[in-house]
Amino acid sequence: MAGLASAGAGEDVKVAIVGAGWAGMAAAVAATQAGHEVTVFEAARILGGRARGLEGHLPDGRVVALDNGQHILIGAYTETLRLMRQVGVDTEAALQGLPLTLKFPDGAGLQLPRLPVPLDVLAGILGTRSWPLRERLGLLRAALGWKLRGFECEVQLSVADLCRSLGPQVMQELIEPLCVSALNTPAHQASAQVFLHVLRDALFSVPGGSQLLLPRIDLSALFPQAAARWLAQQGASVHVGTRIQSLQPVGHTCLIDGQAFDQVLLACPSTEAARLVAGAANAMPDSRALLGWAATAAALHFEAITTVYAWAGSARLKTPMLALRHDAQHPAQFVFDRGQLGGTPGLLAFVVSASQGERETIQAQVLQQARSQLGLDLQAVQTVVEKRATFACTPGLQRPPSAIAPGLLACGDYIAGPYPATLEGAVRSGVAAVQALTR
Repeated sequence: MAGLASAGAGEDVKVAIVGAGWAGMAAAVAATQAGHEVTVFEAARILGGRARGLEGHLPDGRVVALDNGQHILIGAYTETLRLMRQVGVDTEAALQGLPLTLKFPDGAGLQLPRLPVPLDVLAGILGTRSWPLRERLGLLRAALGWKLRGFECEVQLSVADLCRSLGPQVMQELIEPLCVSALNTPAHQASAQVFLHVLRDALFSVPGGSQLLLPRIDLSALFPQAAARWLAQQGASVHVGTRIQSLQPVGHTCLIDGQAFDQVLLACPSTEAARLVAGAANAMPDSRALLGWAATAAALHFEAITTVYAWAGSARLKTPMLALRHDAQHPAQFVFDRGQLGGTPGLLAFVVSASQGERETIQAQVLQQARSQLGLDLQAVQTVVEKRATFACTPGLQRPPSAIAPGLLACGDYIAGPYPATLEGAVRSGVAAVQALTR
């Protein structure tokens, strides 16, 4: 397969994108903007991949809009927000902005004021009266040290190792919730280096980067569906319900289930990408590079995220989002009031990151957690377990590169890069893959 430069002057470059999640749709928009002829193939019938909308039913039979997992965006998701606006999403209406808040039902926890970076972090930490003064000062010293070192550390450090000097309340009420929400990996297993990159961008670099942006519409509508409409207006094609079976390089093109394309971007899950690349290797004279890439992608381990939707007609939280105190018997780390986010009043979403156990057990534990911590007696609506929600973001993890072979690239939140498995990581990966095609 040849690179993009092999196409003759003035020729249309046919680009196939396999997968219509956030990475695939970001790549499709970027490739269309670059003037390429774009075709997207998606195995599911709903756009969005692991961040998509679902339909649910309340106990009384009413239809409600759900998601396959409750997501938080932040102000530092600059590329995601740019592309959302590019395809016509009114981000002011679609997202509810809040200062970074990790408040618990009893009022403890951090809330940043609306001040310029990094004064908001300084004032927020010093103003968190539920933490002992020595712990607040210890956190500020640690943060200054991270900043002076350029938010870099030894690649083998875990988040728990990095934060060993911090006090127990700061660990329980800030570091552990931030770590599990951003990396979906417990602090003792999570990569300190990736965690520092998240802190750098969210708290110390981007103006407004720490602001929480909570979706007021379902995740498919938030970007993938809007992107599909925009792509159709530009003449690109999106095919749903189409699982690609084979990838076959032939000369300067690549056959996708028999259709010839000049360039191919694999924006599907890592397991699917590994399957397609390993299959393509059988037709290559020197297949070692492809087989090596497929092996690296297939070796990734995954963490689940469980979202328990529960309802009571009178249920309402103090704020649209609260942190929860979690342990083995109380597994949810956060709860969201969907009624305050433009959804059905009384509908709450409990998020269990890095979840383990059976669906029914988790659901029962979360309903008990709602009674004990929120004083709410809720009825279960639907419990969604996304078993491969993210890769396990562990220290020194080897992630596959974007480049696989000339004209064949991959994009997705699992591709090598500075970020964990987040929407911003997926979107940036998609845009970067398209940029790499032109080199």
